[in-house]
Amino acid sequence: MAPMITFIRENAPWLAVGGLLTFGSSFGQTFFIALFAADIQGAFGLSHGDWGGIYTIATLGSAAVMIWAGKATDVFRVRAMVPVVWGVLAGACIWMGVAGQAWMLLPIMFLLRFAGQGMSTHIAVVAMSRWFVASRGKALSVARIGYSVGEAVLPLLIVWALVVFQWQTVWLIVAASVIVLTPLVVGLLGQERTPQTLAKESASVGMAGRHWTRNQVARHWLFWMMLPALIGPPCFITAFFFHQVHYTGVVGLEHIQFVQFFPVYTGVAVISVLWFGAALDRYGTARLLPIHQIPLALAFFAFAFADGPLGIGVGFVLLGMTAGATNTLPNAFWAEYFGTQHLGAIKSMAMAIMVFGSALGPGLTGILLDWGIEISAQLWAMGLFFALTTVAMVVGFARAPRLPSAL
Repeated sequence: MAPMITFIRENAPWLAVGGLLTFGSSFGQTFFIALFAADIQGAFGLSHGDWGGIYTIATLGSAAVMIWAGKATDVFRVRAMVPVVWGVLAGACIWMGVAGQAWMLLPIMFLLRFAGQGMSTHIAVVAMSRWFVASRGKALSVARIGYSVGEAVLPLLIVWALVVFQWQTVWLIVAASVIVLTPLVVGLLGQERTPQTLAKESASVGMAGRHWTRNQVARHWLFWMMLPALIGPPCFITAFFFHQVHYTGVVGLEHIQFVQFFPVYTGVAVISVLWFGAALDRYGTARLLPIHQIPLALAFFAFAFADGPLGIGVGFVLLGMTAGATNTLPNAFWAEYFGTQHLGAIKSMAMAIMVFGSALGPGLTGILLDWGIEISAQLWAMGLFFALTTVAMVVGFARAPRLPSAL
């Protein structure tokens, strides 16, 4: 723990930027937007299908734009990008607070997902991966804590705020919070750890001692071996939380009993993210990444067979264990195996895949529920999916070190 504390103290300004960016991404994440679902549906007369359709279309649009916009991190400094991205995020929150017609929800949701979930997370990950090399794992893990704090604190704050204020007013308060945080982030970056003008010279290489472009990565077989593992967590974890009310009804619990496990999940996730960050710097991506989704598979099996609080509690602990890994190891993978010179473009592709997964999951599981396929059967299949992704990664990484060069 002492080395981690020393690392944080010596690099506090840059790590704080990463943490604030991931915290700010919360305002475009599913767990945050879902808190307003009932109010939004009631205000605009939307069915579950209408609301889910808006969410899915907006998120898919965000994923498509991310492929193009994410490359900006290879060109512009973080301190130049944050005011623009968070300006868009604040504007979307204000628009949500004053929206008067249902059609406005589609562009609002697109902007929230793009600027919040997409670009805020993307900038944080690329910055940590580029600014830190030997301590990349620790940097990514510390930055991820910002998201964990948002996930643990914001639902409680919003539930309280919705009792005191109208839901539209809460969105205006969120917008004000983003506006206040923006100069704080920019101020912390009076001098970036690795100035963008020096990024090319200080870039670290990937496999075969080369700087891989996004097109080269997309044609490499290791990318396709990793693809299921990339799309799976945002797809199925988002789906699980999206349908949490239905799930709790199936297992015979009150929703409040389910929500009470969130602090457990967040606490385990924070411990996990710090452990995996330190372990990544010590053992490397190749040893940890192939097996990191084993707890995730076990978590979904636990949820599938749960018939009370104990089974759900076990599932949340396992889910929290994997949260640290899924938010640290894949991000380090891109930098380690493909280099950092074109990392913004590469990571924008990966982020688009993850955003696409988060759009696919709720819609897919909803359709299956409409077809009569119970949530427990779906959760069992999700567990099996992650068991198979583990096999694919073990095989892929066993071959990767023997790559001669190129494609």
